[in-house]
Amino acid sequence: MGISVVICTKNEEKNIGRCLKSVLSIADEILVLDSKSTDQTAQIVRSFPKAQLVETEWRGFSETKNYGNSLATQDYILSLDADEELTPECQNEILKLKPHLQGVYSLNRLTNYCGHWIRHSGWFPDRHIRLFPREGTKWVGQIHETLQFEEQQKSQNIKSLVNHYTYYSIEEHWARINHYSTLAASEYIRYSRPRLLLSMMINSKMRLIKHYILKLGFLDGFQGLVIAALSAGAVFLKYAKAYQLKQKD
Repeated sequence: MGISVVICTKNEEKNIGRCLKSVLSIADEILVLDSKSTDQTAQIVRSFPKAQLVETEWRGFSETKNYGNSLATQDYILSLDADEELTPECQNEILKLKPHLQGVYSLNRLTNYCGHWIRHSGWFPDRHIRLFPREGTKWVGQIHETLQFEEQQKSQNIKSLVNHYTYYSIEEHWARINHYSTLAASEYIRYSRPRLLLSMMINSKMRLIKHYILKLGFLDGFQGLVIAALSAGAVFLKYAKAYQLKQKD
């Protein structure tokens, strides 16, 4: 059973080389869809003879990934983010499964946050479907894309870990929150202004409690505290921006 690896990139020079090296042993085809990177991403991809660089406009998460899938020629697709890396154990597990692939498979990510591995804080375990048949599947959703697949396609777990190198600095994390909270705010403007204010105050506090206490974020030390605080800030910002949009209406 052949596997096409599909990766979407934009300014991923810090990550893409590591990601590509980790899939060389299992990939029959590697497609990198790059959306006008201005750093060294394209040059790094071209240094891998097995990787095919596809320069494309950004179409949103689901549409860009679906476009990549449409270019794939193998029966199975391994969809990875540029900041993900298959561990050697994961590579070996997929190689053993490769002749007998059936259904869809989820991979469990272990996240590296600002140089520290996060094993709590609601960030681990962190399972996402990544390996699936090319036929009968598609990505749906605008912000948090999910894979839609036929009911008869059994979902299975790959036990070995995927390393996820998420944010290299707190500033980078906050910039991403600021960007995504703007996108998410438009989904909440249907709420009344009193409801938005109540949600802003209550849900942000609950998010802090959830990540730091209920999800044992305190066991991740300083990084766990930062993750909990910024997660709460993300919720606060999302509702605050929705409230501001509501006022303009």
